[in-house]
Amino acid sequence: MQPDSQPDAPGIGEEYEALLQFLYLAPVGLVQAAIDGTIAMINPISAQLLMPLSTDGNLANLFTALEGVAPSLRSMCADFAPSYGVVCNAMHLHLNRRGDRKPAKMVISLTLVKLDETRLMAVLGDVSLQVKRDRELKQSDAWLNAILTGVEDYAMVSLDPLGRIESWNESIGRLTGFAAEALVGQPYSIFYPPDSTTPEHLLDRLREADENGWSLDEGLRMRADGSHFWGNSMISPLRDGEDRSRDPAFCDPESREPAYGLIIRDISDKREASEQQRKAAYCDYLTGLANRRAFFEAAELELARRKRSPRSTAMIMFDADHFKAINDTFGHPAGDAVLRHLAQSLKATFRDVDVVARVGGEEFAVLLPSTDLAAAALVANRLRALVEATPVLVEGELIGFTVSAGVAAMDDAISGLDGLIKRADQALYAAKARGRNRVDCWSPECPTYKDHLPGGINAS
Repeated sequence: MQPDSQPDAPGIGEEYEALLQFLYLAPVGLVQAAIDGTIAMINPISAQLLMPLSTDGNLANLFTALEGVAPSLRSMCADFAPSYGVVCNAMHLHLNRRGDRKPAKMVISLTLVKLDETRLMAVLGDVSLQVKRDRELKQSDAWLNAILTGVEDYAMVSLDPLGRIESWNESIGRLTGFAAEALVGQPYSIFYPPDSTTPEHLLDRLREADENGWSLDEGLRMRADGSHFWGNSMISPLRDGEDRSRDPAFCDPESREPAYGLIIRDISDKREASEQQRKAAYCDYLTGLANRRAFFEAAELELARRKRSPRSTAMIMFDADHFKAINDTFGHPAGDAVLRHLAQSLKATFRDVDVVARVGGEEFAVLLPSTDLAAAALVANRLRALVEATPVLVEGELIGFTVSAGVAAMDDAISGLDGLIKRADQALYAAKARGRNRVDCWSPECPTYKDHLPGGINAS
């Protein structure tokens, strides 16, 4: 798409044509848009990157094209007060590009610059390979940091093949306050807040340590008095190279033979910087929930773990009913308040171990590890009832709204995240077609509505 007219002054025309040629031949995607997102110019690389996101093949508005993978972009731009400057820098957008055989995971980097009060410039690029390499480098750096620093703020304990604490030492007492009689024989989840992990996840980390030589995670940890601190936990095998799945001790409940070392570090002083980095990369700007990127990464990891060690896994898709009518009637600020209220309700309803994310404009997804279909439907209905019973107060006016939900669970008939998302989406649209403000579970008879389904979470 080119601007409507060209400069007529002598010499300027040639410069204008040279500029257009540069824009169209640039090695990165470039989009010039009006402040409301209306696209004025787009080069071929941008068109190639954005076209899979368009449900109708019409790239007329940048915000609309990116709604499914960056739902907060319009709000970020509207809230950007300066007359010019960088609205977002190298924001990662995660999508599935459809191929001949299977979906290809792609990560697009987006930098959005406000040129003046009326114009925006977007710079787009495919950074999929770079993201993969950065993740591997970050894991290596975390490993070295855990070894070389913080010698006074760590605790070490040995674990048996099932992840139970095999021994107590002074470092554990110093850091966590636990006594030997309270620890020995307990699963190492005793150091984690309730609902922040599952028994299957505890074993997953042991298997990951066997495969990779170590397993590292970061988050809240718990002391004996119930207080919390921000820590990281590293698990390493004590017998390298052995296949523990064939170890008789692995299945022997009476075994006390040490098999792993667990190191816990208190990194509370680094939490603020760590949280800022995490929020910038993985949090939705408007609601504070996990964003689309965080959801897909967590879901892929959970399903990979499920392949190694089968367990129940469920997904719920939520959609705010008649949300456009709320925006049209009360205004977009009121719509934003409704979404933030829904996000708080989701946080209050689901466990810490569940992945709760905003994945579209008014669409939210929840991944529930170690949860079957019936249990997921029960908690989905609890959320639905909570939302119906608690209207939102906006500038002195109560705004009532409802949500619809679709619930699905993994089974042997589907493989991978796409199949689970498709089932949850089908159940969601069945719930909406049957009157809204309800929860439907996927079944083989669930309507697909494939001829008129919106893009939803899987639009890309």
